[in-house]
Amino acid sequence: MPKIDRLSGCSDWIDLCFVERERTPRQLMELGIRLHLAGLSLSNTVRELEKFGVERSRKAVYDWVHKCDLQPAVDEEPNHVALDETVIQLDDHRYWLYTAVDPETNNILHIRLYSTTTTALTERFLRELTEKHDLDDAVFLVDGAKNFQTALRRSGLRFQYEKHGNRNSSERVFREIKRRTSSFSNCFSHAQPSTAESWLQAFAVWHNATN
Repeated sequence: MPKIDRLSGCSDWIDLCFVERERTPRQLMELGIRLHLAGLSLSNTVRELEKFGVERSRKAVYDWVHKCDLQPAVDEEPNHVALDETVIQLDDHRYWLYTAVDPETNNILHIRLYSTTTTALTERFLRELTEKHDLDDAVFLVDGAKNFQTALRRSGLRFQYEKHGNRNSSERVFREIKRRTSSFSNCFSHAQPSTAESWLQAFAVWHNATN
């Protein structure tokens, strides 16, 4: 399948161990996952798969993405970590999206979605982040968010206020994440927040693999 090979690229980061029956060729499942995470809607992803003679529902593609349980890699050792907090909308409710990015590689290190924002939740986010990566010598870059500054101080982590400089490249990553989440009302209507968070974590894996 030379055309599939050309489109699918490297998919080492996709684990299809959840597949019990290979009703769809694995290369096409991987392609569907890649296309959706790259920005195609579920409907457009289905249409792309139909070009290969495979007819699958939007729910099938949706299930592929979420059953993969994609999580950003661990054990990175960045010198700096840029932190961001933003509000996104899911149906009629607002949620807070926390993101940590290595500004030197633009890799997303950790991403979580919370129903509210408090210093305690920010400390939990930082604790998970430091458990996943070697950040003993890292300096955290914040843009003025008080919760981050207070939580970093309480956690004994080094940080500095930086609006530009090392944060510049990371800001592009943050903007792309915000752009993607602006369409959540269409992608995740009546979905649980955990579903949106699962998609965001899968997006982070795709982003890091193609960055």
